Amino acid sequence: MFTGIVEELGEIEAVESLADSARLTVRGPLVTEDAVHGASIAVNGVCLTVVEHKDGAFTADVMRETLDRSSLGALVPGSRVNLERPVRLADRLGGHLVQGHVDGVGAIVSREPGEKWDVVTIGLPPHLARYVVDKGSITVDGISLTVVRADADRFSVSLIPTTLELTTLGRKQPGDPVNLEVDVVAKYVERMLGDRIREERA
Repeated sequence: MFTGIVEELGEIEAVESLADSARLTVRGPLVTEDAVHGASIAVNGVCLTVVEHKDGAFTADVMRETLDRSSLGALVPGSRVNLERPVRLADRLGGHLVQGHVDGVGAIVSREPGEKWDVVTIGLPPHLARYVVDKGSITVDGISLTVVRADADRFSVSLIPTTLELTTLGRKQPGDPVNLEVDVVAKYVERMLGDRIREERA
C-alpha cells in the first residue's frame, strides 16, 4: 500500500524486452537504501517487486498484463519515473490510500501555466469516469492529486511548484501517457451497493 507521495524522481537505466515480459533497471538511491529482495516499490504508480538491487539501482520484472494495462511499456533508458516505497503502519498518510494497481492509462490533454502552479487536463478512459469526482482523489503516475474538475472524458488537476519540480508531471506534455488509479474506496462502495441492490431485487 502506498500514499501517492513521491519520494524520488528516478531514471530508467535499462530495459530488457522478453517474450512475454520486460525487465526494468531503475536508478533510485533513496528508495533502494533499505531495499531487500522481494520488496515493493511503486514506479509511476505501478507496484513492482525488487528482484535485484545494487549501487542505488534496482531491477524488477514486469509481466505482459502490466505492460498492456500501464504506460510502463513505453519506458526507455533515460526516462524519468516517480518512485515511492510502501507506507509503514507508523507513517502519516499524507496523500490517500494507493494500491499501486493501475486502472487505466490516460493522456495529457493540455497544461495551462499559472504564476505559481500549472493546471493540467488529462484524458479519462470512459470506464473510469464514474469514479472521478470534483475534489476527489486520484493517482496520476503514482502521484496523489485532488481533482479540480471532472468531466465525462477528462479531468483537471492543479500542480503546485513542489509537484512540478519533483515529479514527472512537471515535464510531461500534451499527448504523453499517464497511469491512472482511481480511489479504491469508490470501487468498494460501488460493489457493495450493487450487491445490495441485487439482493433487494431477488
